[in-house]
Amino acid sequence: QVQLVESGGGLVQAGGSLRLSCAASGRTSSTYPMGWFRQAPGKSREFVAGISWRARNTYYADSVKGRFTISRDNAKNTVYLQMNSLEPEDTAVYYCAADRRLYYSDSVTVGEHEYDYWGQGTQVTVPS
Repeated sequence: QVQLVESGGGLVQAGGSLRLSCAASGRTSSTYPMGWFRQAPGKSREFVAGISWRARNTYYADSVKGRFTISRDNAKNTVYLQMNSLEPEDTAVYYCAADRRLYYSDSVTVGEHEYDYWGQGTQVTVPS
């Protein structure tokens, strides 16, 4: 079993930056592809960014490409999401997720239903 705990959310003005962290428990969690998703009020949860198990590959939603960067430190069992140039449209609850099926894979998982473990989420608010 893997537990994921997000942190780093908060309120930031438009144009500002935040770094989210996702700490994973479980000795095999560092071998899984990981992803970040977000859910804005009244909207479905959407993919934001994903990273393969040893960070060889990353993938981003078009809406965040060039502004957000996903990274991971397997020694710390932690995945990060650096968010720059934040916009009001980025306001959402951000979730990290782990895909246990593709352990030791250099693939990036994009589909929400392909992820097995989820954190509780952290709120990011960018006032308009």
